[in-house]
Amino acid sequence: MHPPLTLHRHPLCADIIEEFQKCHTDHPLGKFLGQCTDLKIKLDRCFRQEKAIKRKANFEQSKKLKERLQAYRKETAEMQS
Repeated sequence: MHPPLTLHRHPLCADIIEEFQKCHTDHPLGKFLGQCTDLKIKLDRCFRQEKAIKRKANFEQSKKLKERLQAYRKETAEMQS
């Protein structure tokens, strides 16, 4: 199962999404018999790569936020002392 195939949400996989949708349009019965399986595999790999990139960016962002929070807590603790 894949996420909704909207091009604006998956810019890295846009080409593969278009190919996959075209395959489904061109082969309405063949899509059930494995006609588009290779594209589906490519699409799944692309989504995994995209997710890994997003996960890394989110981790870096949370790391920066934690550092700012720790600095703020230290600053407020010093002010109260």
